[in-house]
Amino acid sequence: MSDQDKNLPASARKLQKAREDGQIARSRDFGHLAAIAAGGGVIVAAAPTLSGWLMDMLAQALRFNAASVQNTGFMGERLGELTLKMLVVVLPMGALMMLVALGASMAIGGWVWTFKPMAPNFGKLNPLSGIGRVFSKQQMIDALKASLLALILGGIGAMYLRANVNAFGGALSMPLPGALSHAGNVILGGLLLLLLALALFAAIDVPLQKHLHLNKLKMSHQEVKQEHKDIEGNQEVKAKVRARMREMANRRMIAAVPSADLVVMNPTHYAVALKYDEGAMGAPRVVAKGADLMAMKIRDTAREAQVPVLQAPVLARALYAHAEVDREIPAALFSAVAQVLAYVYQLRAAMAGRMAMPGVLPELNVPVELDPHHKPAGPQGTDR
Repeated sequence: MSDQDKNLPASARKLQKAREDGQIARSRDFGHLAAIAAGGGVIVAAAPTLSGWLMDMLAQALRFNAASVQNTGFMGERLGELTLKMLVVVLPMGALMMLVALGASMAIGGWVWTFKPMAPNFGKLNPLSGIGRVFSKQQMIDALKASLLALILGGIGAMYLRANVNAFGGALSMPLPGALSHAGNVILGGLLLLLLALALFAAIDVPLQKHLHLNKLKMSHQEVKQEHKDIEGNQEVKAKVRARMREMANRRMIAAVPSADLVVMNPTHYAVALKYDEGAMGAPRVVAKGADLMAMKIRDTAREAQVPVLQAPVLARALYAHAEVDREIPAALFSAVAQVLAYVYQLRAAMAGRMAMPGVLPELNVPVELDPHHKPAGPQGTDR
């Protein structure tokens, strides 16, 4: 997939994943500026102390006597002592500049703790892909920026030295304390010019690096769709799972129909199978329900199992709309269902010869508000 196809901004999920992989926006110029500014600030603040320390160390380095001159190992020992003294100042200064540079880096991209960038990647050993990375947009920008920065800093340094060559030469004729102070002031002026140039580059580099980072993580339409599938799940698979679950639920309901006491229908659109065990149930329970083709399947299964099927449209609609499978019927329908059950028991007794055949099923007591097909009358008595 070409980079031209990736024209959509990176999603929050991709940005987070890139962050976990150690891919965040960093500005080297901002880190350099912060480190050099911190080091220069410490030197300026501690200038009197450092000046005295340097004079003492220089005086010690130039102090000789007859015994030291005759000792062939004296110069090595003196050099070692001076090196240790220098490290006592240089190492803390370096540590401070390093911490400041790390803090500046975290200020741009935040703190990330991961070892993934350090993991071996043998794909980077491929010279063909390596050439592609060398001539990539990011590398070209970094190379041009570094070259331009080096030219500007070098030019500033050269012009400043040329303008102050006499000032440096004049320090040779001054006493040591005055020479150190004079040279420090001249160097400080040059350092301020370099910091100004670095600050200008950092002001450009920080938004540039953020822009390049976001541009590198841009996504194509296909990647956005794939990410949506990963988050929400494959819709086709989920639809198949839902269809499979419905099929299994329908099979369970059909298998429970033969154990029902009766099936209430409307007469072709809805079917609800009811079961009531006075000893185990507090109220009749729905064992199956369905509409249209499922209703026909419940009816045919009930007839095959010799389960009574009664035509009670209003009750069937109310049970289908308000009763759940494997749950007891709503209390508001107890009366109507009791009428139907009583009629079924009378019908069974008559078929067994224990009583006369009952008449037509009486009108059922079904609250009109439970009938989903009921339309309330309008303000003028007409149906809405």
